[in-house]
Amino acid sequence: MSHIGRAAEPDKRMLRREFLAVRNRLTADDVREAAAALAGRALELPELAHARTVAAYVSVGSEPGTLALLDVLHARGVRVLLPALLADNDLDWGAYDGEGSLARVQHGGKMALFEPLGERLGPDAVTGADVVLLPGLAVDARGMRLGRGGGSYDRVLARLERADAHPALVVLLYDSEVVGHVPEEAHDRPVQAVVTPSAVRRFT
Repeated sequence: MSHIGRAAEPDKRMLRREFLAVRNRLTADDVREAAAALAGRALELPELAHARTVAAYVSVGSEPGTLALLDVLHARGVRVLLPALLADNDLDWGAYDGEGSLARVQHGGKMALFEPLGERLGPDAVTGADVVLLPGLAVDARGMRLGRGGGSYDRVLARLERADAHPALVVLLYDSEVVGHVPEEAHDRPVQAVVTPSAVRRFT
């Protein structure tokens, strides 16, 4: 299996650069309009309609915007968990309590992230989520997700597997990021659905 992983990694690096270059050309208006449409589409998901706890994240830069969606979920009384990046790239979690409950945190040479203020619930808190909203750069026809390469969400997915937890896994992307194929490695896990500004697509 290891030779597959070695071949996939340079391919993934190149693909990441390509998808990020397209995102970086988006204007602030493009990002804002897409975020509003994305929230509307995501709220059509029955999994989100019935969820009591949703693990999500705060989008940064030109990522598909999540704040509008987080605010609707929070207003509905859904418990929204947001990640805080740890030194080893693992994720701790805290509860979202509106935009005022976020702090901008600069992680060394990496991008600044918006993380929840208040009590840290521990890395295992994600195992209690009904839905996990995942960031990504692309997803393919099988539901395989291309992440940013930091490995944080690989750890989350491994933790869910160890805990025998089976939340709905949903990736939030732009329409152009649903592609025919992304390279995969042995540890990669498919998602159940992708939400883009124009559609919800499910994978079996």
